[in-house]
Amino acid sequence: MTDPVKTKKKRSRLTWVIGGMVGALVLAAAVVVGGTYIYIHFIEGPAPKPLALPKVTTPKHSDTSPASVASPTGTWQATGKSVVGYRVNEVLFGQNNVAVGRTNSVTGSITVDGTSVGSASFTAQMADVHSDQSERDNQFDGRIMDVASYPTATFTLTSPISLGKIPAVGATVHETATGNLMLHGQTHAVTFPVSAQYTGTSIDVNGSIPVTFADYGISNPSFAGTVTTDSHGTLEFLLIMDRSGGS
Repeated sequence: MTDPVKTKKKRSRLTWVIGGMVGALVLAAAVVVGGTYIYIHFIEGPAPKPLALPKVTTPKHSDTSPASVASPTGTWQATGKSVVGYRVNEVLFGQNNVAVGRTNSVTGSITVDGTSVGSASFTAQMADVHSDQSERDNQFDGRIMDVASYPTATFTLTSPISLGKIPAVGATVHETATGNLMLHGQTHAVTFPVSAQYTGTSIDVNGSIPVTFADYGISNPSFAGTVTTDSHGTLEFLLIMDRSGGS
């Protein structure tokens, strides 16, 4: 006959073993989640703020009326201060985070004729887009954007932008741009708001374009079950342009 006392002891030990394993798993999960929270919020820090127009300071008593500002007519080229990048919401082990990658490898120009922007074309080098995480960059360069096959992203204006009048120095103008955006080797027409300012010596343009990854054949950035992302993101840009294109 089975000794009920021994059977009870065996069940008790088994219960403790199983309970210990479950407890260890719960503790490990808590450590991962807690460690991830600490890393994201205290070590890594917040994501860079969205790109915005630089502040322009003008003398209090200066004449900044349109008549006093030199005509912006001509060609304006992107300088080394220009920035193009992405912004994507992601979840890492249950913790919300914002992934941001950027590059200053931007070339291109706009042509202004009086109060109309007649043409604009810009190119960004995708292999130079970097975030604060090398593993994220490796995924971006490889399976997500395949920068070896698709090294550039481009935008070309397809409809002129009418400014109405030459703005005062430092004044912000809000307009709408329409053009063709090429990402991952695929091109789609896009329309989006832009903000611009004319400083007299430079033209600065800021904006963002919503991007649904599937529209451009881009693989979902989610990775190995540890990082999940939205199915869409934002292409953001700040173009700092002068007449020579100097840095």
